Amino acid sequence: MAYPVAPGIPQMSGVYVPEIWSGKTLVKFYDKTVFAAISNIDYEGEIKKHGDKVIIRTIPDMTINPYVKGQKLTYATPTPETIELLIDKGHYWAFAVNDVDEKQSDIAFVEKWTTDASEQLGITMDTAILADVYADADASNKGATAGKISQDINLGATGTPLVVTKDNILDIIVDLNTVFNEQSVPENDRKLVIPAWACGLIKKSDLKDASLTGDGSSILRNGRIGMIDRFEIFSSNNIESVTDGADTAYNAIACQREALTFASQLTKNETIDNPDDFGKLNRGLQVYGYKVIKPEALIHLYIVKG
Repeated sequence: MAYPVAPGIPQMSGVYVPEIWSGKTLVKFYDKTVFAAISNIDYEGEIKKHGDKVIIRTIPDMTINPYVKGQKLTYATPTPETIELLIDKGHYWAFAVNDVDEKQSDIAFVEKWTTDASEQLGITMDTAILADVYADADASNKGATAGKISQDINLGATGTPLVVTKDNILDIIVDLNTVFNEQSVPENDRKLVIPAWACGLIKKSDLKDASLTGDGSSILRNGRIGMIDRFEIFSSNNIESVTDGADTAYNAIACQREALTFASQLTKNETIDNPDDFGKLNRGLQVYGYKVIKPEALIHLYIVKG
């Protein structure tokens, strides 16, 4: 808005008084991506140069039989299964820049736009993965009767999502570990991805008392959640949310890192001459795939804020 002038006085703004644009662009807050931290890339090297899929060989369960001295042994014929990791997804970004605009600009906007595109690409992939993989959780790792042995752990279900409050969120995390323990999932590399509001409830819970965490300062002061009962906690704004009755429910997940594998075959960023104008064409591409290879190491937590 131009500076006000008295009646009869000419307005010079935009004529002899130029517009001054800030040399700094607004800081953009990108949603944190989590797929790289919660998945493994064990098979990426096998398809980095060639191929569109990896055949993952699994180890069959061995049969254990009782034995008495002198009996005739029975020999099983183990049949290993295979899992296909397909490289069948891709996203790109592309924009044109005119030489005149780039020359006359007082900021290096092409670099900033390229950085933004890369960040948005990560967010798009993260959102797609989180919205898909939860459905592949083992049947004993979801619903109102979860637990391979106990079958009485409520993780929420369509129509009756689990209500999460500051008073029960720590109990829920303990229950998630019980679900994994009953599946004999390794205790290392357990991850929990929850919405930001759920992380806020943790900070309001009894865990705000530093004596419960063993830290020198409470998480209420330092803002760090870190590890809780063997889970590394991640806050994500990319978790899928759905309308369930009058509530907004969230498809959060817990996993052990071996549950999900991810592979990127092609990551390309390039600038080429624009054949139809003076300037450059900037573009980037990422081709990738992901697969839940151990459903027993993945939990679907269907929650609403209480």
